[in-house]
Amino acid sequence: MKKNILITSIIYLILTLNAFSAGSGGNDGGGEESKSKTNYEKAVAHIKFAKKYEKKDKIEKAKKRYEKAQKLLIKSNLKKPNNADTLNYLGFTTRKLGDYVNGEKYYLQGLALEPKHIGINEYLGELYVATNRVDLAKERLQVLSSCNCKEYSDLKEIIAGTKKSKY
Repeated sequence: MKKNILITSIIYLILTLNAFSAGSGGNDGGGEESKSKTNYEKAVAHIKFAKKYEKKDKIEKAKKRYEKAQKLLIKSNLKKPNNADTLNYLGFTTRKLGDYVNGEKYYLQGLALEPKHIGINEYLGELYVATNRVDLAKERLQVLSSCNCKEYSDLKEIIAGTKKSKY
């Protein structure tokens, strides 16, 4: 099963990268400062802005930031593959853009590298709650049970229905 998910993820990534590279070719319009940041760092900045927009209920602006972040993360993953943090944010942005199936694939690919990754376990648990697979969300919660972290309590509340997923 894990091999099938990994193979599907790789095929999706290759197809996605081909689509993005066919449409790119310009420069990002940034100055010297933007050139010194990695694609991953730029993506994280876009995600932070997107979260702020979501809190203010500016959904379209948030979506544009998530799209930009996703493109940068795909480039980052191509340059430095098999980074759990990158895969975590790829899963997150993909999920936030409404693609739960491929978001889950990125999360699972990241967990294959780092099974106890706090961010992936929390966000994958949230995805499972959103897709009515609470038993799987509880498995992610169990992984987080020993971390003594905010992610554990957040996911526990989301599973219990006492808290809505913030992101």
